[in-house]
Amino acid sequence: MSGFVDLHCHWIAGIDDGVRTPDEGVDLLGRLRAAGFDLVVATPHMRPGMFDNDRKALELAFAAMCPRLVGRDDLPDVHLSSEHFLDDVVFGRLVKGQGLPYPDLGAAADPSGASPDVAPAHGAARRTRGVLVELSPQGFPPNLQRRFFDLGRAGLRPVLAHPERYQPVWKDDACLDPLLDAGACLLLDVCALVGKYGRASRKAAEKLLEEEAYEAACSDAHRPADADVVIEAIEALEKRVGAAETTRLLRGGPRGILGL
Repeated sequence: MSGFVDLHCHWIAGIDDGVRTPDEGVDLLGRLRAAGFDLVVATPHMRPGMFDNDRKALELAFAAMCPRLVGRDDLPDVHLSSEHFLDDVVFGRLVKGQGLPYPDLGAAADPSGASPDVAPAHGAARRTRGVLVELSPQGFPPNLQRRFFDLGRAGLRPVLAHPERYQPVWKDDACLDPLLDAGACLLLDVCALVGKYGRASRKAAEKLLEEEAYEAACSDAHRPADADVVIEAIEALEKRVGAAETTRLLRGGPRGILGL
């Protein structure tokens, strides 16, 4: 299969815990293309105290990588977003419009020529953009549902990264219900299905798949070698849920989040 869209990948060099060199980044992209991904969104971390990246720093790092991709037909199309750790600082950036939500590629291709970053005219409907957020693995912060509602008011739809890796979900995945009620959607790290993050994460992922809770799936690849695990994981996903659902999770769902 091909035509997949990867909403979560760390292929920009030297900006977080992803690839270390530009050559590694290009190698990772080539391997993901071979695995079936025609579009890959870079999602470097924005996590104060660990990865002190702001929007400008990430845009500069992305721009520095792009010349290495020119003329390479063996690579996927690329775009930029960020994995936002939802602490007070990053939450404040998001509601002020200082984060890096997913590009609205449908708006970017609008024949009217309107930019997705330009506010709509008075009375026009505002387009909601997905924004990738992550939480502490150990526990959810207080008032998280309220914060997700606040992101929605700011025109952002929370896309929760790898819910199967959070310990509260291991205990009872009903803890996700208030977040879904607040408009969030769930993004599967497909490699959880082959035990990359341990038995508890694998079991949680399998249960959420049974409940049809995921909107999309991704690679969350950090190194070129991760692509081999991704291929194995996609095979495991198809074996578990079938070809049609695999296509929805890796193509239709991600395209919808990008406005396509």
